Amino acid sequence: MSKVIAICNQKGGVGKTTTAINLATYLAISGKRILLIDIDPQGNATSGLGINKHSISTSVYDLVVEEIDPKSVTINTNIPNLSIIPSTLSLTGAEVELVGIMGREYRLKKAISSIIANYDYLLIDCPPSLGLLTVNALASADSVLIPIQCEYYALEGLSQLVNTINLVKENINSSLDIEGVLLTMADYRTNLTNEVIKEVKEFFKGKVYETVIPRNIRLTEAPGFGKPIAIYDKNSIGAQKYQDFSNELLGVKKVKNENKATQIGHNYNINNGL
Repeated sequence: MSKVIAICNQKGGVGKTTTAINLATYLAISGKRILLIDIDPQGNATSGLGINKHSISTSVYDLVVEEIDPKSVTINTNIPNLSIIPSTLSLTGAEVELVGIMGREYRLKKAISSIIANYDYLLIDCPPSLGLLTVNALASADSVLIPIQCEYYALEGLSQLVNTINLVKENINSSLDIEGVLLTMADYRTNLTNEVIKEVKEFFKGKVYETVIPRNIRLTEAPGFGKPIAIYDKNSIGAQKYQDFSNELLGVKKVKNENKATQIGHNYNINNGL
């Protein structure tokens, strides 16, 4: 059955979009049919997959506000099995435009209802806020994936996020649950990282993934080249950890998809004339 996961944290700079791009990529590499929905007006998930936002004629804005056919706004990426509904700056005013619309919290859910069965996983990259766009994502989702950085004030504002998730569950989407919590930007050279991991595990009892994503310069560089880490540097520690995480989310033992990643990287370069 298809599963819709909203990747959400109102705190910026926690690795939310990095997680969305790379989780989507590794799930696709494993053979799953993936749709990534970029509902963040910044559109970083869109550009992070090498899509020129300035060349897009329709986007998630048209899907949510204008109610156009979701198939007409879906773009196939250069990663087999991975498609995206892109975002552009036009989405910035969507929250204001949606305020006066009946059933505004359900616009995304209604929009994607006809295509959910076409995919194994639909991942929604949310904006760093708890506004109407994020509520739309939560109303559409089966579960919420929460990336949390291993830094000072990591838990700041998380009670507000959990409260929002509970409110959505009580009033809009009764089936919504927390998929899990992913710790990101870990630096084991500091005591702080271990302290944050301990605090997060106490706060989200039983919901924290075993895989922890480290600070990694290659992960930071990859979006600037419009590539997921599996294509940019499949041998980096960041790539290995996101592969481990995708396997953990799927509930399978750690396996190596090196041959698949190598072939996909080769095809990517050919398709882009590299």
